[in-house]
Amino acid sequence: MKVKVLSRNPEDYVRETKLDIQRVPRNYDPTLHPFEVTREYTRALNATKLERVFAKPFLASLDGHRDGVNCMAKHAKNLSTLLSGSCDGEVKVWNLTKHECVRTLQAHEGFVRGMVVRYCGTSFFTVGDDKTIKQWKMEAPGYGEGEEPLITILGKTVFTGLDHHQKDGVFATCGQQVDIWDEQRSSPIRSFTWGVDSFSAVRFNPVETELLGSCASDRSIVLYDMRESTPLKKIIMTMRSNTLCWNPMEAYYFTCANEDYNLYTYDMRHLEKPVTVHMDHVSAVLDVDYSPTGREFVSASFDKTIRIFPKDRGHSREVYHTKRMQHVICIKWSADNKYILSGSDEMNIRLWKANPAEKLGVLAPREREAANYSQKLKEKFQHHPQIRRVAHHRHLPKSIYHQSKELRIMKEARRRKERNVRKHSKPGTVPVVSEKEKHVVTVVQ
Repeated sequence: MKVKVLSRNPEDYVRETKLDIQRVPRNYDPTLHPFEVTREYTRALNATKLERVFAKPFLASLDGHRDGVNCMAKHAKNLSTLLSGSCDGEVKVWNLTKHECVRTLQAHEGFVRGMVVRYCGTSFFTVGDDKTIKQWKMEAPGYGEGEEPLITILGKTVFTGLDHHQKDGVFATCGQQVDIWDEQRSSPIRSFTWGVDSFSAVRFNPVETELLGSCASDRSIVLYDMRESTPLKKIIMTMRSNTLCWNPMEAYYFTCANEDYNLYTYDMRHLEKPVTVHMDHVSAVLDVDYSPTGREFVSASFDKTIRIFPKDRGHSREVYHTKRMQHVICIKWSADNKYILSGSDEMNIRLWKANPAEKLGVLAPREREAANYSQKLKEKFQHHPQIRRVAHHRHLPKSIYHQSKELRIMKEARRRKERNVRKHSKPGTVPVVSEKEKHVVTVVQ
């Protein structure tokens, strides 16, 4: 004879202490929950609306510069330290947790064109309009000591950009040519030229550390390998690129900020056309920086806005602007993936949240679970029209709204004209050129 015994384990339903929450037995059988999807849809809609309600990205403004902020540098080891250089040659070191300037030094005469912190975090380099490269100690000088650079190198021409190698005591500058310098020597160990009169930016690849990329004034982007004596490849675009940034997780990908209001993500193995064209800005894009995860990047534009793009999407997920913020010249994404720092024309550095609705500080376990649950719901129902409309809507300043509308009309008019020309021409004489292929003139090996 078979005897069925009821067996209950008190651990499944008895609280450990009277302060605990009562345990509720759940049966996940879908037949017992007929309205599960409708309930989840309502929750997803509410979560999306609440996210827009709590989206307050602006955190703090760091003022103290007496001229426009021209460049910034993150500390290699310390999250709370930021360096900024302005158009009057002044360099400031900021403590981001206290929102205050801890050190000021007059580094150059004229603009500070570029600055970078050494990979070990003990010193930093600056270049300026006075044709000098200077290396400074990261610690402030002691009482009674003056601010003196460790090294000063006088160059032949004005330097416009600077970047440091990730592992070695080597740095690169650009101006009329791209120079590779050893920290121990006062002359460049290698110089690259390719029939270009000036370069605006140079960047080391953070993964393949021997590779560099630079943007030139003849609308080209040039790639170099430090181990070779000549440049690798050159891609010429229809308009000039201001700067570029390598993806810190995927060695072959880089994104360049262009004068034609777009950003282009390229795979350096296939430069014939960009992988993605990112369009949303209504004026020239001046700077770009990747998040440490490599999944997103942030761009700064002359149209007084900051936009955050997913690396594989054509349109931005966020746009940040304030009434006071003027042309945004430089942008940085903090190394902990939580904050964005922008430097603009009106002498201020602003601190923003990378995720505008994120709650800062320590989260209780239930808060974290609730946030994760609502995030999953939003992902599940993201394509439903109502949720999509709420999630995608962003309030824009009047001028930018009208400019983007005008650009849309112009683009549509161009497309229509092209269609009409194709319709009334001999078949095959007016080929269809995709948006990606339009912007690349040629690739030179």
